[in-house]
Amino acid sequence: MSGYSLPVVPRYAEIDQQGVVFNGHYLTWFDEALTGFLEHCGFTYADIIDSGYDFQVVHSEIDFAAPVRWRDIVEVGVACARVGTTSFTLEFTVHRRAVGGTEDAEQVAVRGANTYVVVSTDDWAKRPVPDQLRAALTGHGGG
Repeated sequence: MSGYSLPVVPRYAEIDQQGVVFNGHYLTWFDEALTGFLEHCGFTYADIIDSGYDFQVVHSEIDFAAPVRWRDIVEVGVACARVGTTSFTLEFTVHRRAVGGTEDAEQVAVRGANTYVVVSTDDWAKRPVPDQLRAALTGHGGG
């Protein structure tokens, strides 16, 4: 993973009855990390909309390796894995460090990926990845 990570503090409301972050919240974290990553790349979500484009998630993957608990120190790393003709894929790595207790080392808790398809805001039809977005993504690990 290169370049960008989003700090997250798991909130009490994100914890399920098992005492860990409920799985659906990882997708929210991925979405928040995407926004920060784009800004890190110099291309904001507002830039995309203003240029007449948007993008939609068409595929998500989440692999759990370790639990994330309330108040753990968490960062969601983002890297561009692929840029195609009309889509791009971002990979996410959730790193956690427990607060208190005997666990001291950072560990990978979750790995995931989202594939996004670019669409026109006029008719929501699939469109090629705009050059400015492609340049921003490929400058940060995308191929």
